Amino acid sequence: ITCLLCLEGFLCFVFSVPSFVSVCMTNCPTLIVTVGLPARGKTYIAKKLTRYLNWIGVPTKEFNVGEYRRECLKIYKSFEFFRPDNEEGLKIRRQCATSALNDVREYLSVEGGQVAVFDATNTTRERRGTIMKFAEQNGFRVFFVESVCEDPDVVAQNIVQVKLGNPDYIDCNSEEAIEDFMKRIKCYESSYQPLDEVLDRDLSYIKIMDVGRRYLVNRVVDHIQSRIVYYLMNIHITPRSIYLCRHGESDLNIKGRIGGDSALSARGKEFAKKLRKFIEEQNIPDLKVWTSQMKRTIQTAECLGVPYEQWKALNEIDAGVCEEMMYEEIQEHYPLEFALRDQDKYRYRYPKGESYEDLVQRLEPVIMELERQENILVVCHQAVMRCLLAYFLDKSANELPYLKCPLHTVLKLTPVAYGCKVESVYLSVDAVNTHRDRPEVGMTSPNFTHSLLPPSLTSSAVCSASHLPLVSLVSTSHTACLTTKRLKCNTGPKSNNAAAMEMFTDTIV
Repeated sequence: ITCLLCLEGFLCFVFSVPSFVSVCMTNCPTLIVTVGLPARGKTYIAKKLTRYLNWIGVPTKEFNVGEYRRECLKIYKSFEFFRPDNEEGLKIRRQCATSALNDVREYLSVEGGQVAVFDATNTTRERRGTIMKFAEQNGFRVFFVESVCEDPDVVAQNIVQVKLGNPDYIDCNSEEAIEDFMKRIKCYESSYQPLDEVLDRDLSYIKIMDVGRRYLVNRVVDHIQSRIVYYLMNIHITPRSIYLCRHGESDLNIKGRIGGDSALSARGKEFAKKLRKFIEEQNIPDLKVWTSQMKRTIQTAECLGVPYEQWKALNEIDAGVCEEMMYEEIQEHYPLEFALRDQDKYRYRYPKGESYEDLVQRLEPVIMELERQENILVVCHQAVMRCLLAYFLDKSANELPYLKCPLHTVLKLTPVAYGCKVESVYLSVDAVNTHRDRPEVGMTSPNFTHSLLPPSLTSSAVCSASHLPLVSLVSTSHTACLTTKRLKCNTGPKSNNAAAMEMFTDTIV
């Protein structure tokens, strides 16, 4: 939303930015409930879902009942605890599940969460019925995610890769741990009641069979459930590596200007040659290469001598009216824009451009396709690389815009059990440093931002609580073109300035 004021020989463009509060994407809170025997990948799924939903802006938290049990017991003895005839064990497990559900209620009803992931075996119809009753009492919508695996090799691999690092077995050798865990699985098998197409036809769920060979989806009732299904049908567990790097240094990088579509500098071309040598030395089978549609990434990829695919979604963040400007120029010509971007870099949107939040939404199809791929190299841009890294490394929206992604450096990401291993390789070609550190707190406070307003505006440009003013002062002798709309102001009786702020103008020239 923008408006126009004419003050003392200046045109003053006042913009507004969205509220710094995430947009609610669900009508009512959602409770995701995992179902399945141990060593079927439930926690892997729970963690990936939590990471994905947080990345797209849906506040999500995982509640792992096993962690509640370990907090309660402190010391794990053996599989005997999980025997169905162990009354004491059953009592403790019920208490832990209840405690976790109470925390789910607190998170969804009080703390403002939108999705909670209740990670446990939940293998009996009785337990799932208890969860459904809890959800109905609290106004939550339930979606079950069941993982079924009959392949003994996959189960054995999961036990070795994940469960041997489990805190329950920290003092056991591998053979003892595997033997005990196999007996623990047997304890659950005797009472396991899988989701049934007939008996559970009224429930919303996805059943994942043999790590994605087959899926059964039942009664998807809202947008968030459809996104969960779409995501889960794209992930896989095949070992692979994802290589991320920025384009080689560009001519505009050297000049300290942001955005644009310039060609590679001499050092950028040297990096492209070094990148080819690095990739050849890695001897990566069936490597795919993706680039943006911008000149500098295409020139970098062309040196590789292999086919590459161009993605418009991988283009750099659009800086709008600030394209090809230096940060010093933005600070001089748009001081309040500059300050507000520092105040909330993730949600701030350049005039006629994009925010990091917009960029994340643009990159969601890229993430989906990355999850489907095996070995891949993505040649992209600083803001784009930050968004991709934030997804794989589970970084918050507050951290994302300040992740360091230097030029002429390749990051190798290797997905592991519950996260991602990162290796950084600098290819020994000098380049400019385009990273801006997070500014000092005092420089981003509301008082500091308010101080950048001209005195004649501080009383009249008081906006509604959901907006902050963004001001750019330019001389009336300059040409300006800007689409404007009405700005709702809380100024009481209309002054001349307030009346001017309600003008409708499609184009100002």
